[in-house]
Amino acid sequence: MKTLIIFVLSMNLLAASAQSGARYRVVEKIPVAGQGGWDYLAVDEGARRLYVSHGNQVEVLDVDSGAIVGKITNTLGVHGIAVAPGLGRGFVSNGQSSSVTIFDLKTLKTISEVSVGKKPDAIIYDPSTSRVFAFNGDSSSATALDAATGKAAGTVDLGGGPEFAVADGSGYVYNNIEDASLVLKINSSSLKVEQRWPTAPCASPSSIAMDRQNRRLFIGCRSKVMAVMNADTGHVIRTLPIGDHVDATAFDPASRLIFNSNGEGTITVIHQDDPDKYSIVENVKTLPKAKTMALDPKTHRLFLSTAEEGQFEVLVVGR
Repeated sequence: MKTLIIFVLSMNLLAASAQSGARYRVVEKIPVAGQGGWDYLAVDEGARRLYVSHGNQVEVLDVDSGAIVGKITNTLGVHGIAVAPGLGRGFVSNGQSSSVTIFDLKTLKTISEVSVGKKPDAIIYDPSTSRVFAFNGDSSSATALDAATGKAAGTVDLGGGPEFAVADGSGYVYNNIEDASLVLKINSSSLKVEQRWPTAPCASPSSIAMDRQNRRLFIGCRSKVMAVMNADTGHVIRTLPIGDHVDATAFDPASRLIFNSNGEGTITVIHQDDPDKYSIVENVKTLPKAKTMALDPKTHRLFLSTAEEGQFEVLVVGR
């Protein structure tokens, strides 16, 4: 029995060491020419491309080398990018023109531009319905587009200002309503809001990611906490402290790590010990205003946009 106890304790210590020993840090800075603000980034894991919103265009980088391989122009007030790899199409939300640009993933050439609601911001692709959802900040609505044809499939009345969203791959989309501190469960086929769940004690939810296998939502809130929510019941399981001005959350299923990028210049890293138990691993130092982020599941690296002394750049964070 004594030998068994020593063995178990040794294994626990090894696991803890593996979890905490390799720290995340900024490993590279990729300068990108041109002026203008920025918002979301998106990784196409299969094609090894990184899409970066920048001013009125989308910069396209090779995920592995960091080289700029192209751009998608005339995306006025670009906010987000979504990709549908099986259809060979990408989608860009244009806040200034209240439209979505549809482009070819191989050539990066524009296929069409579709009108949506006022000031579309977050945009995601739902593979279960082959629909793209653009969340319209000034219309308190979401526009659903058929990804294959680009035609509008309908509009969802959200009843508040939407922030980011995530699709569960099984017919539902979850969206943060920041000004009401709610998460909406949207039926992506009927385009109806089926549930409106409070995020309290997490206030002003702005970012969201999902563990699809265990049906857990990870919600980053401007009240400096991340909430873990049951995606089937809406029950807030627990909250954990994070940095100030979170704007993106990502979940890596392989490492069971959750990343929250904060505008103060940090990434709060949280480990999923089990579906209902979580622990803070570290707070990674980045740069101020580096609040949007994308994860590459293949390399487990993170990409964030920011600027230093007027130079726009993409930060690469890894171990």
